[in-house]
Amino acid sequence: MNSRINTDSLAFLVSDCARLIRAAFERRILVAGLGLTAGEARTLMQVAAINGSRQLDIASRMGLEPMTVSAFLDKLQARGLIERQPDPLDRRAKRIVLSESADAKLKQIDREVCEVERNATQGFDKELQVQLHDALCAFRSNLQKAEAPAEVERELRPVD
Repeated sequence: MNSRINTDSLAFLVSDCARLIRAAFERRILVAGLGLTAGEARTLMQVAAINGSRQLDIASRMGLEPMTVSAFLDKLQARGLIERQPDPLDRRAKRIVLSESADAKLKQIDREVCEVERNATQGFDKELQVQLHDALCAFRSNLQKAEAPAEVERELRPVD
C-alpha cells in the first residue's frame, strides 16, 4: 500500500505553518516577561479584535471551550486588563471589554507578534508579504463562508 500524505498540499502547509507560528508566539511571550501566558495574550488579542464580545463568542473564535477562556479572562480581569460588563441584550451574559491599562500590554504583545512575523517572512520582499496577506485574508473569508451553512444546518437539525 502506497498511501502517503502530500505534505506540500495547501491544507497541510497552512496547518503546519499555523502550528509553527503559534509555537514561535508562545516562546516569544514566555521570554518577553509580559506577566501573561500565551493563552492569556491570545485571549487579550481576541478581546481587542472585537471589544465588547461575549465570552462564548471569544471562545468560538479561539476554538476553545468557554470554561478555558473563562479562566484566561479571570486572570486578565485580576490584572486589570479587561472588565466584564452586563450585556444589555441578555442579562445572563457579560460583555468583555478592554480596560484602559490594556493598551500598553497590547502594544507589548504586538511587538512580539511583529517579531514572529518578521522571522517567518525573512527573505520576502514587501510585495510578496502583501500578496501573502491578501491571499490569506481571501482564504479565511472563503472558509468562513463555507462554514456558516453547516453551522446553520446543525442548529436546525432535530435533537435525537
